[in-house]
Formats: sequence, structure tokens, C-alpha cells
Amino acid sequence: MTLHDIAAARQRVESVLRRRPQSGISDDAPATARWEGGMRVVSRHANGTQLPTDMPTELGGSGDQVSPGWLFRAGLASCAATSIAMAAANDGVALTRLEVRASSRSDARGLLGLPDVDGAPVFAGPSDVTLHVRIAASAVPPERLRALVDASLRSSPIPSAVEHALPVALHVDVEQVE
Repeated sequence: MTLHDIAAARQRVESVLRRRPQSGISDDAPATARWEGGMRVVSRHANGTQLPTDMPTELGGSGDQVSPGWLFRAGLASCAATSIAMAAANDGVALTRLEVRASSRSDARGLLGLPDVDGAPVFAGPSDVTLHVRIAASAVPPERLRALVDASLRSSPIPSAVEHALPVALHVDVEQVE
């Protein structure tokens, strides 16, 4: 799609949502993850897309696939890049480069349920997450590009969910084995 096509699509959706705000609320496509044995899990989308994950060999996996934590970072970076690209198209900014790197720092003791030296639980998730955006556009001042990135990330779904610690509702169905 061209810059114009992206901006036009966004403007059409915005127009509809301004007239009928309730039409913006919908269920997102679920991701279904199925354990395949060992440490391999395959996540599936309703459209048929499949994404396998595995753990590093140090944690009992084969190490031949990306880890679930990497998928989290990839989703975060991809969502941020998509939001920035949409905002740039909407503002008529022709990007010549856009790259978003998501990194984090984690303590494997949390994944394994091990306590800290003082006996306190170790958090299983990342202790910090960083987004590093590399962006360029001809004849656009750096401060305008920084403002575009800042504004677009405030409405980027996955970065927003991470930043605002979205609660997770848990439902467990236990099947009987005979």
C-alpha cells in the first residue's frame, strides 16, 4: 500500500468510529497455543498461520525455534512499528527508514519459581522493557519525528497493554483422562 492508501484507509475508519464509536469495540482474533511435546508449542491463528516456539537447550528445549519471550518482544516491536507507520502516513510523512527493536531483561529464577536470596519470589516476567526506534524521513525535522513516535506509541495497543499492566483473566478447563 502507498502512503496515500494507508492514510485514506485510516481516515475512513476514523470517520466511521466518530459516527458510531461502539463499532470500534470487537473481540480480537484469539491465539491458540498447543503443546506439541518436549518444550515445543505451536500457536495458531484462525487464518491458518502457525508459529512454533521452543525453549533454549539450557531449559530443556531444542533451541531451534524462537522462545515465547522473543515472540512477546517481536509483537511489541511490530505493533509499535505499525502504529508509527500509520501515524506517519496519516501525517503525510514519507518514511525512508523505520526500525523498532524491543529488548528486555529477565531473571530465569522467576520462570523456574525459585526465590531470591532473601526468600522473596522472583518476578517471572521481564524486569524492564526498552523500545529503540530508528526512524528517518527526508526533509522532516528530528523533533517532528520524535513527536510522531511519542504520539503514535500512546495509541499503540501492545505497548499500551504492557505499560499499563493489563490484568489477565484465567479460566481453566480440566479434562478427565480415563
